Amino acid sequence: MPVEIGMRGHAVTVVTHEDTAEAVGSGLVPVFATPRMIALMEEAAVNAVQSFLLPGRTTVGTRLDVTHDAATPVGMKVTAWAEVTAIEGRKITFAVSAYDNEEQIGGGTHERAIVWTSKFLDRVQAKLEK
Repeated sequence: MPVEIGMRGHAVTVVTHEDTAEAVGSGLVPVFATPRMIALMEEAAVNAVQSFLLPGRTTVGTRLDVTHDAATPVGMKVTAWAEVTAIEGRKITFAVSAYDNEEQIGGGTHERAIVWTSKFLDRVQAKLEK
C-alpha cells in the first residue's frame, strides 16, 4: 500500500534530564526541550510512513512549523503524533502534535521528502570529497 492521506504514527518518550532545555543548551530550565519535542514529532512522522515506502527509500525532514506551548517536567511521558495531510510528488506534509500526561504541549506542521537512501547518502558523502 502506498503512502496515503490519513496515515498516522506516534512516538513516545519519558523525559529525562538529558532531554531538558538545560542539558541540550536550548534554555536554562530543567523541562522538556523544544529540540527534543521536535525530534519526537519527526520520529512520529517517520513511523507513520516508513513501512509503506518502497524498499531502499526513506524520508528526510525538510520543513517544520511548530509551537511549543507548555512545559513538561522530568519524569513525565510525552507522546507525539503525526498524520499525513498532503502528498505532492515526493513531498509529504504532516500535522504534528505532542502531549504530556496533562495537556497538549505543542503542534504544527512538518514536511518530509521521499528519497532513495543510497543516492541521498552518496550526495552527502560527495561533500567531503570536494
